[in-house]
Amino acid sequence: MAASSASCAVIRASFSTSSAKLRPSTTASLASKQLSLSSFKQPFTSQPLKVSTATSAGTGAGKRSFSCRSQSDPSDSRSSKVQELYVYEINERDRGSPAYLRLSQKTVNSLGDLVPFSNKVYTGDLKKRAGITAGICILIKNEPEKQGDRYEAIYSFHFGDYGQIAVQGAYLTYEDTYLAVTGGSGIFEGVYGQVKLHQIIFPFKLFYTFYLKGIPDLPAELVVEPVAPSTEVEPTAEAKACEPGATLPNFSN
Repeated sequence: MAASSASCAVIRASFSTSSAKLRPSTTASLASKQLSLSSFKQPFTSQPLKVSTATSAGTGAGKRSFSCRSQSDPSDSRSSKVQELYVYEINERDRGSPAYLRLSQKTVNSLGDLVPFSNKVYTGDLKKRAGITAGICILIKNEPEKQGDRYEAIYSFHFGDYGQIAVQGAYLTYEDTYLAVTGGSGIFEGVYGQVKLHQIIFPFKLFYTFYLKGIPDLPAELVVEPVAPSTEVEPTAEAKACEPGATLPNFSN
């Protein structure tokens, strides 16, 4: 029994000594882990990404670098200058437009009915054929108390070689509305802004005032003094006949 007690005492002493020797390294390891984790607790900051590449000094090649900004960067180099553009949209009843697709299968205009359309476009002074409109209206609500309908419209104005302007928004058959200018092509690339739609005779005669931003100055033949909207206005005979000098270059038809 005495020998057994002595052996246990030796084992306990040995274990205690080993534990004492391990404590410093264990403490250092924990401290290292805490330091490593603390480096990830720092808040991330928004910085431009910058990448550089360089060859070894012996090659003599130059150093190249590039940087990119986050899409959330508020800077915008597009022009905020507002330019007004006036055009008439006239349905001359020679294009089979509009086409009413009664998808609701109801006898009255109802949600979901579609109206594809394409009409002729003239410059605001009615002296030149500018092109066409092309798009679709989705009926949102029939409003009998206002004797009209509310549509969501998605369409484009095509101006021949000059390009096109895309718009989208509410199209009301009984009052004026504003639609968003969502983009463009040609000289209208990068355009944004809004357009006022003025109903003269629905759906045959409409007058538009564009408020355009983000593009260079418009060409002179698009910047005209508009004819005041009225039910009697008509394009000139030359513009209707698309005679030379009475159209935009390669106007859309």
